[in-house]
Amino acid sequence: MKIPKAVESRLKPLERSALRLARAIPAVRRRMEREYEKITAELAHSLKPYRGQVPELDRLPAKGVPREEVLKQMESLARREEGKWKEGYCSGAVYNGDQEHVDFLNRVYAMHSQVNPLHADIWPSASKYESEVVRMTAAMLGAPQDAPDAERVCGSVSSGGSESILLAMKTYRDRARDLKGIRRAEIIAPETAHAAFDKAAEYFGMRLKKIPVGQDFRANVGAARKALSRHTVVLVGSAPAFPHGTIDPIAELSEIARRHGIGFHTDACLGGFVLPFAERLGYPVPPFDFRLPGVTSMSVDTHKYGYAAKGTSVVLYRGPELRRYQYFAASDWPGGLYASPTFAGSRPGALVAAAWAALVANGEAGYLAASRRILETAAAIKAGIAEIPGLRVLGDPLFVIAFASDEVDVYRVMDEMSKRGWSLNGMHRPACVHLAVTLRHTQPGVAERFLSDLKAAVENVRATPGEKGGMAPVYGLAGNLPLRGVVKDLLTRYLDVLGD
Repeated sequence: MKIPKAVESRLKPLERSALRLARAIPAVRRRMEREYEKITAELAHSLKPYRGQVPELDRLPAKGVPREEVLKQMESLARREEGKWKEGYCSGAVYNGDQEHVDFLNRVYAMHSQVNPLHADIWPSASKYESEVVRMTAAMLGAPQDAPDAERVCGSVSSGGSESILLAMKTYRDRARDLKGIRRAEIIAPETAHAAFDKAAEYFGMRLKKIPVGQDFRANVGAARKALSRHTVVLVGSAPAFPHGTIDPIAELSEIARRHGIGFHTDACLGGFVLPFAERLGYPVPPFDFRLPGVTSMSVDTHKYGYAAKGTSVVLYRGPELRRYQYFAASDWPGGLYASPTFAGSRPGALVAAAWAALVANGEAGYLAASRRILETAAAIKAGIAEIPGLRVLGDPLFVIAFASDEVDVYRVMDEMSKRGWSLNGMHRPACVHLAVTLRHTQPGVAERFLSDLKAAVENVRATPGEKGGMAPVYGLAGNLPLRGVVKDLLTRYLDVLGD
């Protein structure tokens, strides 16, 4: 087919631009390779600090090392690492950390270290603990107590928030495939939704449509409505979203889902064990849970503000019929009949037991008191950040506080805080840093220390505008590069460093 002259004349500049880009890409890649090498060396130094200081094993010892010696080595490393989180220098990471609570969980774990819920006939206590963790969590999150069995909120205990989200997305995919014949299921989620939704889309061959957030960092309801298609199987909202700690307009979004006959998932991994109690304390918490008729599933992490041992979360569904699409069952395997509710076959029953113990030991009064301390501390930190010249708090968060700056490089501020012992989270769009306030930060003097160090960090960055080094260039590069594949390469190399 002959291309018209008018069209051809318009294509010529595009061809020239494409050729220039093609010539430039190899040079960019060489430059990036040099940057990768520098970054990888820095990462290896910071992520592998024990190299050359303690013995490393590349193969099994010829003879087993005496248990006391093994314990001595491990206790030494544990002591080196516990100071930072015990003294409240970390964002999130350890959400309780009280030594008596940790000792209590350790006793529960030791008692159940051999328990595997896959063998329910041997350990029926594991099934008891799991079902009660699910029921207690559901009741806390507005599950109707008088609902008919078909709408009874039910669920499973998973290994963490990511698995809870993955399970829910797989469930909606499989239900839509079964009931509606949808082969290429779509998820609609705010751009601030957790990366586990991206992972679910990639793993399960789903399409993820991301909608923007407004100036308040909450999902745009109009954009959600416009994004709907006949392939949409689930809408998503966060309570709160990890980056900025803001709660999406769950009521409006879930009502859109209900009217269109699709699922709605509230990701409350961060807020599930804080927001119900914040509401009781009089804080402005918009509706986000099963009290809303459009909410059909939720994820909430027991190992965060539920104060369980690391490795448990709860995924909840409005009705057993929906939950069944989560399950896997094999009826013709030569090894016998096989069924599992989550991705794992064998699961650590000790962690399920520890989650049950944490919920029962804290009770409503315990979570209410903990939430009060966290929210009051967070309010003081938020106010203190707002008073530091050059910094501004993003949105109106309750306990996950993101701050940015139009005057200084906020990633360099994060580097300066790292030099002072703090472990904070750097984020993009916009460039910002956040602190997830936990019980560790409610200890006397911790909030004051954070604000004092933050003020000093900002002043130091102002005084040394040309200084380089640390992780600031890495965050800046990752946030500004238009070629996201390059950023993925960088993250892949980060994982290589961790695994080597």
